[in-house]
Parts: sequence; C-alpha cells; structure tokens
Amino acid sequence: MYAVIRSGGKQYRVEPGATVHVERLVSPVGDQVTFDDVLLVGDGERVLLGNPRVESATVVGTVIDQGRGAKVRVFKYKRRKHYRRTKGHRQYATALRIEAIKA
Repeated sequence: MYAVIRSGGKQYRVEPGATVHVERLVSPVGDQVTFDDVLLVGDGERVLLGNPRVESATVVGTVIDQGRGAKVRVFKYKRRKHYRRTKGHRQYATALRIEAIKA
C-alpha cells in the first residue's frame, strides 16, 4: 500500500516502513505526526484518487531526526565585470518513518 501526501508545499510518495525527509516540522524526536492531507491512496489493484483530498484517509509517521539538508551553493556572476558572489544555504528538514496508512 502506498499514498501521496502533501507537506510543506511539496508532495511525497510514502509506504509503511519507509523513511522520508520533509520540510521542517515542529515536533520533537519520537513524536507521532498525522497527515490528513492525503492526495492518493493505492494498494496495487485499486487506487483512491482525491478531489483534492481523499476523505477519511490519514498517514501516521514517527519523527526520527531533526536536521538540515545538503548545502546548496548560489553563485552569481557577471562576465567581464569582476562581479562574483557565492552564498550557501542549508534547508531544515525532518526525517520521518511512516508507520501506517489508514484509508
């Protein structure tokens, strides 16, 4: 069984037992998180497609880590003008282990 959820403006395909990194959630490590914004639920032979959400479907996950993603370098450059600027950015992220999909 799998599901597509929306969190932090992005969509994620999740399965029970899988680990997924989402935008930062304000929850301590070990806390359970419930996602009500489920867009699709499938189990191989049938698919429930929401309009825009699947009613009465939830995804339950456990927070296993709070951290930051890989560094992204932002480089601005103008040729022949001796202009160069480098900045870095690391986005905050939460690692979740998906426990159950209830449809």
